[in-house]
Amino acid sequence: MRKYYLTLLFAALLITSCAPVLSKNLLSNGTFNEGLSEIKQDPASYKGRLFIFGGIIVKAETTKDGSIIEAIFVPVDSLGYLKSYKTSGGRFLAIYKSREILDPLIFREKREISLAAEFIEIRKGKIGEMEYDYPLFEIKGIYLWEEMKKTDYYYYYMPPPYPYWYYRYRPYDPWWYY
Repeated sequence: MRKYYLTLLFAALLITSCAPVLSKNLLSNGTFNEGLSEIKQDPASYKGRLFIFGGIIVKAETTKDGSIIEAIFVPVDSLGYLKSYKTSGGRFLAIYKSREILDPLIFREKREISLAAEFIEIRKGKIGEMEYDYPLFEIKGIYLWEEMKKTDYYYYYMPPPYPYWYYRYRPYDPWWYY
């Protein structure tokens, strides 16, 4: 009987290990990783469509309209997990219109998010002193990834398992090993 419990526990762990981070309904209805440059070129044809993508938060703030997140685009896989990125895919704005707010202290700079969001419009803004056209999305689903914790590594000397002279005087090694 105990064998069945272990098998059942293993099966449950296996099933939940690959769970999507956003709701399955949003993932099935959304378009994955559509580039921001395509959206900027023809915003009228993308208006009202649901997109699934990720981002690295640059700035978050609360306004009278809701919480606004400025982030750098990162592609995601079919379950909403962030893929690797080497260059910037551009920046976007995402607004969360709800009674709840996305606290800027929690949704702070350099945190990673996965989003299901509906495209609204292109909004003018600035990055530093440069003019920039931000695609604006309304958030339908959001997942905030946990921060990577910095681990302190303590390096210490571990003596070899053999005496020191074992490594120094081995007759079977050629002379150039020493």
